[in-house]
Amino acid sequence: MSQPPDTFAARLLAWFDRHGRHDLPWQHPRTPYRVWLSEIMLQQTQVATVIPYFQRFVAAFPTLPDLAAASTDAVMAHWAGLGYYARARNLHAAARLCVERHGGDLPHDFDALHALPGIGRSTAGAILSQAWNDRAPILDGNVKRVLTRYHGIAGYPGLPAIEKQLWALAEAHVQEPPGGRLADYTQAQMDFGATLCTRANPACVLCPLQDACVARRDGLTDALPTPRPGKVLPEREAIALLLENAAGEILLQRRPPTGIWASLWTLPQADTETELRHWLARETEGRDFDDAEAMPLIVHTFSHYRLHLQPMRLRKVALRDAVRDNDALRWIARAQLPTLGLPAPIRKLLDNL
Repeated sequence: MSQPPDTFAARLLAWFDRHGRHDLPWQHPRTPYRVWLSEIMLQQTQVATVIPYFQRFVAAFPTLPDLAAASTDAVMAHWAGLGYYARARNLHAAARLCVERHGGDLPHDFDALHALPGIGRSTAGAILSQAWNDRAPILDGNVKRVLTRYHGIAGYPGLPAIEKQLWALAEAHVQEPPGGRLADYTQAQMDFGATLCTRANPACVLCPLQDACVARRDGLTDALPTPRPGKVLPEREAIALLLENAAGEILLQRRPPTGIWASLWTLPQADTETELRHWLARETEGRDFDDAEAMPLIVHTFSHYRLHLQPMRLRKVALRDAVRDNDALRWIARAQLPTLGLPAPIRKLLDNL
């Protein structure tokens, strides 16, 4: 009986059979919808964090048409706390396009998948390989790290020239595994990078690829992948108003459909105290900004800046008759807060009242 080929893919699959993750909720059952949802949730988010969100999400929206038919508030409420909210907006928009263009199913076609909001080249490959066992390469952060070390590729992987090299290598390696194991091979790559070939302190002594790894051979494990050129994260300041009416309801404002915390409900907010003073005088009656009580400062880090948000609390506030509840401004009872999509730091603030 001949031995299986001793290739990159064969070694990863053998490792995966012994040490990979085989009981993730999106693997049982493994449907295109569940695979797609998990791939979007797993972008820049760890598996342990995603699992409870995934389970609640599919309980609320068990099928793609269910998601497409849901309101924006319902979708954002089930996503709130997971971060990177553009993922949820794109997921919702893509579901509606699938109902409109593809009969309520994800298309089994790379170009059609790639054309949907939020599905890039790697995510499309991951869906094709895991949902339909297609021979499609992926190149997420874990795979980039593994390939740069294994092949000794220097240069920041986000640069187009380096990424082009890595895609060529990913394409070459995906030709290796047997046809029945493309889904396993995709999962093996992600598991290997997430649990063994980690960013810090990789377990090289346990690595099934160690005798062929250029980084291991040349002492470059800590140097690869080449880090992003450093830059100082900008600091920004803003002020928010936590307003309560006589009934103890809280005034929430829906954010615009683009930008930070897009489409989520949050506290009325402005960059300066002067702006917020003018807003309070225009929208409410009977209370003055100088009566507001300062609450603990919120510091929240986004991908491209760090926000220092100062909440100010005022009780027994009334809206002017001309600005009663509308689509973007609403009094909410505390018991209703879990039904709305709120940014994590704002939800934490309100939970601690």
